[in-house]
Amino acid sequence: VQLVESGGGLVQPGGSLRLSCVASGFTFSNYNMRWYRQLPGKERELVAYINSAGGSTLYTDSVKGRFTISRDNAKAAVYLQMNSLKAEDTAVYYCNVVVGFRDYWGRGTQVTVSS
Repeated sequence: VQLVESGGGLVQPGGSLRLSCVASGFTFSNYNMRWYRQLPGKERELVAYINSAGGSTLYTDSVKGRFTISRDNAKAAVYLQMNSLKAEDTAVYYCNVVVGFRDYWGRGTQVTVSS
């Protein structure tokens, strides 16, 4: 299983970014996917979830109405569209999948929201 995130960067408050995660090594369309984030010295926080078909999504309260998770099963990719970014969204963002009762993670992509 491999997960490769991209799309992070430096953005001003109020700006937008779109994160991507390309998956391989498993049948992507059969699995639910998640985006997490982690601030230095803190535990990883679940940000968004999408089911295997893409028809069900969940968000942590702090990002509701601002972030949108989506997926393209044909491309084995999951996305996180982040709008109205705030300084407190600054973190490393990770893509996650559970396959065979094991958690798999990408290396993460840094998102920095600062003026």
